[in-house]
Amino acid sequence: MHDEKRTLNNWSLAGAAMLSLAVSGCHTFDAPAPPPVEDYLRRPALKSVSKTEREVALWATEGLTNRSLTVEDCVRIALDKSPLQRAAREGVVAAQEFVGESKAPYYPDLSANASYSRWERHAFLPNGLGQPGMSSTIGPTDDWAAGLRARYTLFDSGERHAQLRVALSRKEAASEEAAAVRQDVALAVHQAYYGHVAARVTHSIAEKNLTRAEDHLRLAKERLEAGAAPQLDVLRAQVEASDAKLSLVKAENLVRISRGNLNTVMGLPVELPVEVAVQEDNSTEPNDANLLPALDRAIHARPEIKGALQRITASRSSVDAARSTFGPKVRAEGQMGRRDTGFFPKDDDWLVGISIEQPLFSGFARLHKLDRTKAELSQEEAHLEQLLLQVRQEVWNAHSQLKEASDAVRSAKVLLDHSQESLRAARERYASGAGTITDLLDSETALFRAEASEIEARWDYLIAQASFKRATGNLVPDGIARNW
Repeated sequence: MHDEKRTLNNWSLAGAAMLSLAVSGCHTFDAPAPPPVEDYLRRPALKSVSKTEREVALWATEGLTNRSLTVEDCVRIALDKSPLQRAAREGVVAAQEFVGESKAPYYPDLSANASYSRWERHAFLPNGLGQPGMSSTIGPTDDWAAGLRARYTLFDSGERHAQLRVALSRKEAASEEAAAVRQDVALAVHQAYYGHVAARVTHSIAEKNLTRAEDHLRLAKERLEAGAAPQLDVLRAQVEASDAKLSLVKAENLVRISRGNLNTVMGLPVELPVEVAVQEDNSTEPNDANLLPALDRAIHARPEIKGALQRITASRSSVDAARSTFGPKVRAEGQMGRRDTGFFPKDDDWLVGISIEQPLFSGFARLHKLDRTKAELSQEEAHLEQLLLQVRQEVWNAHSQLKEASDAVRSAKVLLDHSQESLRAARERYASGAGTITDLLDSETALFRAEASEIEARWDYLIAQASFKRATGNLVPDGIARNW
């Protein structure tokens, strides 16, 4: 009767322990709440201040007060502030930590353990060994244990070395991927910067065009008052002046949009009032880049190709790691501690030994793993071959676009000179009564279009130049140190 009660109490304690563990884990069934988006807004403390105060604070925070930014300044800001660049840097850090993980198997595995259990077992003894009246039950008894355990791999058929080489190659690949992101960010900044500068210059041209249209309207009114021109000339000049005002409004909106685009690619808030330096490109004449050296330079300089080569190296090391699983592993193991029925164990409990493990059969898993890593290696090599073709095509296209932009700049300058001379002659003829208002307004429209085309061609050439440098892998300016 006493044994039955004791057994019942033991089962009750075990059941209560299992129930408490199950209840304690119930809170994990709820989905975790995501962080608030305000945590990721740039400078959330500025949300409650006025627009003017916010702009001043943003300027002071970025260190851009009273500065006109060049394209190099914008690239530096983007490489420091862009979330894409930060994500690339963190990818390199993660790869570096993976290298640390791969070095861990070279160190011994040391652990401390402590345990308590209360148990009772039935002893199945052969006939004749038991004494009359001896109980066949051992326990219940307390079992307290504490100690240290160490394990070290002496030989693993090259698995640790192969895994470490995989990690090192992946770290280098992550660095090259980060370099490619730098090039992409720099190209986006160049495109946004030149687009914004072109919008600024186009705005100034629109203002000049409005001034010319108003001057022609004034001239038409003077000739109407002198009886030398009909009312139709004034009406047509008024239409032209209204159209020039509309073009100015569109140009102002284009400046606003392009500035927000530049802020975004730099990783800055869109409302930040950044001022850029409008640098005229009078000193740089369009020139054709040599194609063949550019192709060779791109093949050896593009970070995408360097990263692909590192991934091939990592895949080869993965094949070696898969082969190592077919070999034996030798481990040394030691354990030292105390074990007893009391809370402070007094009896020594130790173990020292060496184990050799040779896998014999694992459901063909090792063979499939080896074949998989070989296929992944072939896949990476095929990706590299495709990437080489793609890079050469990018250089070819960028070179062609650069030549087209160079020819467009020359043609646009000739068109601008002719349009300016045509407008000058048309105005003189109309002022003297020898020409018509149609000739004057057509020449005015042609000049505006020629000026806009010349601006577009000039800045498109600079964008094409940046794209060509990106295609050859050397767009990021010298002197900007890597941030990883």
